[in-house]
Amino acid sequence: MPIKAYKPTSPGRRGMTAYTFEEITKKKPEKSLIRPLPHKAGRNNQGKITTRHRGGGAKRAYRIIDFKRNLRGVPAEVIAIEYDPNRSARIALLQYANGEKRYILAPIGLEVGQTISAGPEAELRPGCAVPLGSIPPGTMVHNVEIFPGRGGQMVRSAGAGAQIMARDGDYVLLRLPSGEERRFHTRCYATIGQVGNVEHENINLGKAGRKRRLGWRPTVRGSAMTPRDHPHGGGEGKAPIGLPGPKTPWGKPAMGYRTRKKNKPSSRFIVRRRK
Repeated sequence: MPIKAYKPTSPGRRGMTAYTFEEITKKKPEKSLIRPLPHKAGRNNQGKITTRHRGGGAKRAYRIIDFKRNLRGVPAEVIAIEYDPNRSARIALLQYANGEKRYILAPIGLEVGQTISAGPEAELRPGCAVPLGSIPPGTMVHNVEIFPGRGGQMVRSAGAGAQIMARDGDYVLLRLPSGEERRFHTRCYATIGQVGNVEHENINLGKAGRKRRLGWRPTVRGSAMTPRDHPHGGGEGKAPIGLPGPKTPWGKPAMGYRTRKKNKPSSRFIVRRRK
């Protein structure tokens, strides 16, 4: 998908880029597939901030995405490609043969009018959901299940794709976008193809106001805080970090410190780490 650049009519416009939205075929979402999305400003159900620097932003509705693809053996026609403000990828609206409509992530090459399906007998083409055990090595997949039947949880952002490397008994080896190689059960479903909107990583927001409309608030440097607010704070002038190594606001090492637990159950499925 092409990216458009703006004339530098102001400092904020200089270098700013945006989508051309050429692939979008429908502007308003399907009413039966949207839900209200209240602003949480990074807070959990106890009202405590669990994600900093969130708040504000444009009002948006949540689009219900079918990550499970559990309508097996029923063909579906792609009737629209839509914009989703809640994710970096585009979404495709499917009309199933039984009359049901659902949203899925739109992979590269999926166009309006095509017919796709899900199940062990589905064709190996973009948009079709197939068990990993039925997909040949070398194929690019996305929306990968970690546990059979739970729905796709991995490889869902714009331009992401995992490659099937090999099959070993009841498990399939996948190379994830991070470079990590991990084993998945052959009964886990994945969708054929690479997620669309590959140019997403090349977008330059250009100004702070555009970031605010996405729901992100400013980040204050730790060195600009007081000692009680951050380990980097305090001192006269531009003081150095002082303590051994950079720290988080809660005093934990911020660079080069391993935070993964030693006995995490999923560690046995990782064949090669991303670092």
